[in-house]
Amino acid sequence: MLKQVLEKVWNKGVCGPGREKLRNCLYVPAIGFHNGQVHSAPRSFFGVEDFLDDDNSRPYTYKKEKKSKNPQKHVSFKQRTEAYMEPFTLDVLISKRFVTASLTHRVTSKQVAVAGTNSKDIKAVLKSRSDIPACLAIGRILAERAREADVYTASYTPRDRDKFEGKIRAVVQSLIDNGIDVKIYLD
Repeated sequence: MLKQVLEKVWNKGVCGPGREKLRNCLYVPAIGFHNGQVHSAPRSFFGVEDFLDDDNSRPYTYKKEKKSKNPQKHVSFKQRTEAYMEPFTLDVLISKRFVTASLTHRVTSKQVAVAGTNSKDIKAVLKSRSDIPACLAIGRILAERAREADVYTASYTPRDRDKFEGKIRAVVQSLIDNGIDVKIYLD
C-alpha cells in the first residue's frame, strides 16, 4: 500500500514555488561527501521494495519456497505419493570397525528403530563388530525393534558407492528372514 502511495506521489510530482512541478528524488552524494554533486536514486524513500518478495506478498524474513528450475516439469503421481505409500526406509552403514542399521520414517525423518554393533549390549556378545555374523545379528535385532514399533515394511535403496552384496545383503536378508518385508530398489 505504501508503495502505491509513493508511486502516485512520484508520478504526479509536487508543486513547488510558482506552481512548478518538482520531481521527488532521494539525493545521495555520488562520489564524495563534500564534492557538491547529488545523485537521484529511483527508489522510494523508505525502501519498501527491499523488504518484499517478487510478488510483493510477504516480508523477506519468511522462508521462500524453493522454485523449480523448470516450472512446467510434470511430477508424476508415483513421485508425489511414494513417500506415503512406503513411509519407512532402511539405512545401512558399514565401516571397517562397526555396522549400523536404522529404519527411518520418510515424512517426519524420525528414526523408528536403530541397531548397531557399537551399542554396549551388542558389543559384549559379538566376537567381531564388522563381520558377516555381526551383520546377521544386527538384522535380527533391528527386525525385533521394528516389530515392537509396528513397522512391518520398509524400502531400501543402496547408496551410490555401495553394492548390494556381502555385508549389506546379509543385513537386508536377515531383516527379511525375521519378518520385515523389505523392497529393494536397485538403479
